[in-house]
Amino acid sequence: MSDTIFALSSGAPPAAIGVVRVSGPQAAAAMQALLGKALEPRHATSATLRDSAGAVIDRALALWLPGPHSATGEDTLELHCHGGRAVIGAVEAALAVLPGLRSATPGEFTRRAFVNGKIDLAEAEGLADLLTAETELQRQSAMAMAGGAFSHQVGHWRDVLLKQSAALEAVLDFGDEDDVALLPADFALQLAVLETELAQWLARPRAEQLREGYRVVVAGPPNAGKSTLFNVLVEAEAAIATPIPGTTRDVLTRPVAYAGVPFLFADTAGLHDGVDDEVEAIGIERALEALDRADLVLWLGPEGAGPEGAWEVAAQIDRSDALAKKAPRHRISAMTGAGIAALREDLIGTARAALPGPGDAALNERQHMHLRHAQRALAAVRHEHDPLLMAEALRVARLSFDALLGRTTTEDMLDTLFGRFCIGK
Repeated sequence: MSDTIFALSSGAPPAAIGVVRVSGPQAAAAMQALLGKALEPRHATSATLRDSAGAVIDRALALWLPGPHSATGEDTLELHCHGGRAVIGAVEAALAVLPGLRSATPGEFTRRAFVNGKIDLAEAEGLADLLTAETELQRQSAMAMAGGAFSHQVGHWRDVLLKQSAALEAVLDFGDEDDVALLPADFALQLAVLETELAQWLARPRAEQLREGYRVVVAGPPNAGKSTLFNVLVEAEAAIATPIPGTTRDVLTRPVAYAGVPFLFADTAGLHDGVDDEVEAIGIERALEALDRADLVLWLGPEGAGPEGAWEVAAQIDRSDALAKKAPRHRISAMTGAGIAALREDLIGTARAALPGPGDAALNERQHMHLRHAQRALAAVRHEHDPLLMAEALRVARLSFDALLGRTTTEDMLDTLFGRFCIGK
């Protein structure tokens, strides 16, 4: 943290504008070296950038953002230059020769913001998701997390817990023989409400599902039209579709977004018994594994023979020898397009109901784990009568809330998180 870091914080050149960010204790010295003057804080100023020999590099727009009122909490200089490769390279070269300056590592600006208390860990995780968001639903969920929606909720829970913990500690310090009857009348009610709220958050769809997409597997016997339907759903000739049985030997996946909803479609090997081909047998085994991981299976085989909960799809309805089904959810022809629009709309509605709602913060695996620990600690309080053990359970719950916001964490975990960011963020 004693180093001053710099990096290109906008898109890779060539571009119309390239934003080079400098953050750290030597940012003011860098401003003086490149601009030859001090800037008024938080006012965009047109300035000439010069290298150490005094040669002009560029005419740029400069912003001076002294800490702690900056994105990183440190003194920060932003140089909005022309976005050509030579210009950006010259600016970075001029910065690199200054004492105490070095190139930033991936996510280092955001990590400094976290260390300096400008954002908490949950907000940093939301920002990481925002940078990788590819659909509107992913963007909205990441924005909610990065904007502090979950952090504010955790802060509220922590305040409630601190109040109840203080009441319990008062009994332990001043009560007559640790008499829990001296606790406030609403003590148990407040904790029960808190436990219920945690349970509701734990029941929400997870961030991993939103990040990976709603997983839909197309399954059935050989020559049921699986690959043809898969190609139509992913809107590309991704799978080889032929009348030859066993053409598909492995699980083929493609991510697609419909109406801002992320999907991951999977085409699988035809399922049947009595396989002599070793490679085909491996493909069938992998297909069965894909069915186990699926959020939804589109079953193109004999009616009732698919996995529990699968949608019965009567495919190839344009053919006279098509497999008949009495009550399929959809009748389609991937060749003519019949029924495809209705199937797609049904998929969108089903996925929307299963994924986090627009703007809802979704918990990732780490957050889910800590919230579950907090809920279990509160449940232990409900079944406990010893004030000392009750106080310990509340302490465990508080530690879980602190871990959610990054008040207790490890360097390895931080390295993993901020390694997801690009250089310059």
